[in-house]
This record gives sequence, C-alpha cells and structure tokens, in this order.
Amino acid sequence: MTIAVQLLVFILTIFSILLVVGIPVTLASPGQWEKSKNLIYTGAGIWAGLVIITGFVNSFIA
Repeated sequence: MTIAVQLLVFILTIFSILLVVGIPVTLASPGQWEKSKNLIYTGAGIWAGLVIITGFVNSFIA
C-alpha cells in the first residue's frame, strides 16, 4: 500500500510541475486562452482528483 501512495504522490508532483509551467505559458500567449481553456480546466480537474485519491489511499496507512 505504501508503494501505491508513493506512486500517486510522484504522479501528482509531476502533474503539478507540468501545470505550474503550462498554465502561465498558455495565459501569456496571445489568443491561446480560447483554444486551451478546456484543456486547462480538464487538467485542473485531474489534479484535484489526484489530490483526493492520494488522500483517500493515504488514510489507509497506519
């Protein structure tokens, strides 16, 4: 179970880094917000889901 939590935290960390770099670049690019709005919202939803899943799985570790 500990390996599963470590893997989830690793995936969450990598995904967070991608979002921290990708979202400001998208917002700073002219005209990209309209094209990438759904992708950014989807990424934020996936990130929130990963946080909730990681917390849920972590609650089973004593």
